[in-house]
Amino acid sequence: MAQPVIDAVQVPDGSARLDGDLRIPDSATGLVIFAHGSGSSRFSTRNRRVAEALDRARFATLLLDLLTKDEESIDAYSREFRFDIPRLGRRMIAAADWARADARVRTLPIGYFGASTGAAAALIAAAERPTECRTVVSRGGRPDLAGTALAMVKAPTLLIVGGDDAPVIDMNREAMRQMRAQVKLEVVPGASHLFEEPGTLERVEQLAIEWFAQTLTHAGGDSQR
Repeated sequence: MAQPVIDAVQVPDGSARLDGDLRIPDSATGLVIFAHGSGSSRFSTRNRRVAEALDRARFATLLLDLLTKDEESIDAYSREFRFDIPRLGRRMIAAADWARADARVRTLPIGYFGASTGAAAALIAAAERPTECRTVVSRGGRPDLAGTALAMVKAPTLLIVGGDDAPVIDMNREAMRQMRAQVKLEVVPGASHLFEEPGTLERVEQLAIEWFAQTLTHAGGDSQR
């Protein structure tokens, strides 16, 4: 299988410009936009591994910095922006709008993959753009931080949590109770919050690929191409 084309892109959000890496494999069947967790970036080792697995499964991926370089510099000391969930959610919406205008991916159905606080941002964006976002996957996420947006999400949502991450399991279960969309919780045995244990991130990759195959490409995506 040929290596995917990787392009450096910039996504506008008002006057802000967000750096991203767009990967497009041959015959891509959908686009997965990544929302990283607090204090992370598009260079997150775990998200990049998941993105590479999705690429091999013929999904295009957009790994995006949700903060500008200036904001990251401020946040490193103040942590002012990493928990600004409305800002992060707005930028996930901006990413979907950008994708709809970009000739390389505009015909592909869109899904979100959010980690940690990025899961809340993804769910807010899914609630705001129900016709654009087909599906959501959360890895070790904090969907509870999406607040009232949870009840407005229409996209099928998969919540993946480590079996040894008890507080986050409880937070995900509480978020599920507030959601009206199709939602499923997958607990990966022996995994901590960051899925650093052998084999646990591979299980995340497998679950994500299966979920996107069922809910993104089978949701009418091919008919739009």
